[in-house]
Order: sequence, then C-alpha cells, then structure tokens
Amino acid sequence: MKISTNEPKEVVLGLGKALNDESFQIARRYVSDDMKYVGPFGSRDGAEAYLQEIERLRLKFDIQKIFADDENVCVLYDITVSGITLFACGWFQVNAGKVSSLRVTFDPRPLVALSEPIR
Repeated sequence: MKISTNEPKEVVLGLGKALNDESFQIARRYVSDDMKYVGPFGSRDGAEAYLQEIERLRLKFDIQKIFADDENVCVLYDITVSGITLFACGWFQVNAGKVSSLRVTFDPRPLVALSEPIR
C-alpha cells in the first residue's frame, strides 16, 4: 500500500487508522525510522520501539479534533488501554510525509492505579 498524500494531517489520520486496525506493517509506513516519542511514561527512540509499545498495549484511538499548521498536527483524542479510556493530546511533527516526532500528554493516574497493589 502506497501512502497517497504527504499532507501532514492525512499522514496522522492514516497512522491512527492503521494502529486502530492493528495493521502495524501499514502503520510503519507512516513513521520515520528515527521517530522520537515522548509521553507520560517515558520516551521511545525509533519507529520500531514506538510501534512495538503500541502493539503490546493494544491502544485504540478515537479522534475528537485535529488541527494542522504546516508540518505540525495537534490531535485531541480518547485513548483506550486496558479497558480504561483517557483524554489525550498529541503533537505530531511530519517531515517528508512521515511522522518524525510525537509528544503525548494525558493524566496517567487511572493507569497507575491499575498497577498499584490493593491494600
């Protein structure tokens, strides 16, 4: 499958669809080899590390709003992991038709509570 556009917003939407469909080989086509990810639980360097983490967590994305300004794309979305839905914001930077950087922010407390022992 060839990516049909280099428009940053379309690249981000294509990545989101591929991830939701668990089509990780297709998702790989939307991210640069040296992609950098930074989020509440740390960072990942490289496309493979990022996609392996997404595949492991089986995240699902429900985009609420998307804004684009040149190569910068801001996505407001609900993310579901382990049966918990959280509101998140992602700042994607797209270069040469691929996501090169992603910074995500959300309140991680509901996920942290899952990993804490019951007292």
